[in-house]
Amino acid sequence: MILPVLTALAEPTRLAAMRLLYDGTEHCVCELMVKLDASQSRMSRHMKVLRDAGLVLDRRDAQWVRYRRNPDLAPELVTAVDAILTADRELERDVA
Repeated sequence: MILPVLTALAEPTRLAAMRLLYDGTEHCVCELMVKLDASQSRMSRHMKVLRDAGLVLDRRDAQWVRYRRNPDLAPELVTAVDAILTADRELERDVA
């Protein structure tokens, strides 16, 4: 169960998307596209990987899809994702 999560978060665009979604609100794929400088098809493929790993939930809203972090993620996985996001943020700060 951890391998799909780690695989999903190993890609920089997906990791950045999770960072955005970790604010607890829904984000339209159009917003994620702009913030992450990704095409619609590319962003949709990335979000499918995150959804298949159980990290996010989606909801159709007219022609757009809205994503949010999965509130029912197992506590152990929440801990792992939190650690990955924290480590990534610290590494990014050290590089800057």
